[in-house]
Amino acid sequence: MLANLESLCDGYIHQYSQTSKQGFAASMLSAQADFNQMKPEDNVDTSQVKGNISPEVKLAMLDSLAQPSHVLRTTGKPFRGFKSEFVSRMQLAEASVLSKAEEPDKLEGRVVFEVTVDEDMLNEVGTMHGGCLAMIIEICSPMPIYILRASTGNTYGVFGVQQSLNIVFHSPGVPGDKLRIVSTTLTLGSRARSGRCEVWNVTRRRLVASAGYINMVPSESSKL
Repeated sequence: MLANLESLCDGYIHQYSQTSKQGFAASMLSAQADFNQMKPEDNVDTSQVKGNISPEVKLAMLDSLAQPSHVLRTTGKPFRGFKSEFVSRMQLAEASVLSKAEEPDKLEGRVVFEVTVDEDMLNEVGTMHGGCLAMIIEICSPMPIYILRASTGNTYGVFGVQQSLNIVFHSPGVPGDKLRIVSTTLTLGSRARSGRCEVWNVTRRRLVASAGYINMVPSESSKL
């Protein structure tokens, strides 16, 4: 009887193991499909994006936003992350490197994204959640640093991390409102960079939020 029980248990374990492997494989294929969907294609028409930077830099910036999905350890289901979810809805409208109005001998980066407020971005009173808006600002604000470095001969892909992000909320956004996120650089040092970001409600013609930030490139010896 004990031998039969052990045999039965081994059968269940083998069946569960095979099912788990198949489920994991399916999850990974789904995750890869999500990543491919997020990753800009080589034939994206960047001529529809305003701004004076090269199509190659525009594509590289969009490509830097793409992130592969992961499989949740608690459920085994694919999850592409909050950032990827928002990025998939954002449209790049402009990417430029311009002379500063106050310092014509220096350059600044300017990047504009657009996104429409949706139901899953709302708080309990039906307006755009401040945490959701903060995430969008955090995603968009380093982009002008990226294009300024890339357009002036520096290496791609050095974003650093946000050391501080100070946000002032001016007015609410409601479902259907089209938002325009305008990010510009202020200073650009070897490790410390700063900039500002303004979120405008195109539908209602008013300022939704404004922010200032400091971005740092971690030292090679630093550990999280």
